[in-house]
Amino acid sequence: MLNFAWPWLLLLLPLPLLIRRLPPVEPRTAALKVPFLQRFDLSAASSTTTQRWQRPRGPLLVLVVIWLLLVLAASRPQWLDELVELPISGRDLMLAVDLSASMSMRDFEIGNRHVNRLEAIKAVANQFIDRREGDRLGLILFAQQAYLQVPLTFDHDTVKTLLNEAELGLAGRQTAIGDAIGMAVKQLRNIDAGDAAAKVNERVLVLLTDGANTAGEIAPDVAAGIAARNGIRIFTVGVAGEPMLIQGVFGLEQVDPSAELDEELLVEIAETTGGRYFRARDTRELAQIYRAINALAPIEQDPAQYRPRQELYPWLLAFAALLALGLFGWLNYGGRPALQEKPV
Repeated sequence: MLNFAWPWLLLLLPLPLLIRRLPPVEPRTAALKVPFLQRFDLSAASSTTTQRWQRPRGPLLVLVVIWLLLVLAASRPQWLDELVELPISGRDLMLAVDLSASMSMRDFEIGNRHVNRLEAIKAVANQFIDRREGDRLGLILFAQQAYLQVPLTFDHDTVKTLLNEAELGLAGRQTAIGDAIGMAVKQLRNIDAGDAAAKVNERVLVLLTDGANTAGEIAPDVAAGIAARNGIRIFTVGVAGEPMLIQGVFGLEQVDPSAELDEELLVEIAETTGGRYFRARDTRELAQIYRAINALAPIEQDPAQYRPRQELYPWLLAFAALLALGLFGWLNYGGRPALQEKPV
């Protein structure tokens, strides 16, 4: 079904005709007096012919079509598909992903290939998002500062796209866990009660980090207390590999990638809010969060109705631009009308 988002703009269609009917502007009389004007022979001027362009109908018709296309595009025509029932599980879920400098450590493995911690989170989170049918998802990226990257939405493809585009150092080099929790609480608490899709039984934050709180304005325990009072459960995930041997200057050296991981803090945050702490030493353990989230008891709700729509105005604008370019080229290089003399 064809629909116009702004149909009132169609009233602009007769605007060129209205402008054409406006009275012409009277030319101003010359203020410069020429005392020797009588020396010029004006008789020849009175007998000469005036030259004018012969205006063919072709360019005028093209201009009319261009105007019609522009007005139609401005009214935002849309093609509406059939109504689709959208299942609602009763969960609002925010993902908070750490982008601090320590996430660059390559202590995870995917397909026999060593990857850094952020790449491992992206790989597992993409599968996690694909399984969240009926959930509204949001995305927070944090390091020294916390940023809301995607507000709560059913558009899971956008969440995955913006997560995959996240880069280390985008939000600084330190870790502000408290600010990330505070940002999530603000989003999950400010749910419009009149929105049928927002009447949820479970509000969840999944916090993935590999370090301790080293920055931010809100202490993590304070933010966790606020989340608990608002009925928000936090599942914390400590992302760091097992101790490993690496080749150093004096031979093999043991390195503990989880030395900076504050597990006590993450456990406290999870327990304060009724959530659970996970230690992800590899991608298999990182994927265990699936079962915990799926174990949440969603509230039964009537499915929401959604009508997919496709915007048509870009096609109209493109066609209008092609016509304008063709008319410009024809008038300037190929089809300039010839001057014709017409006696007065």
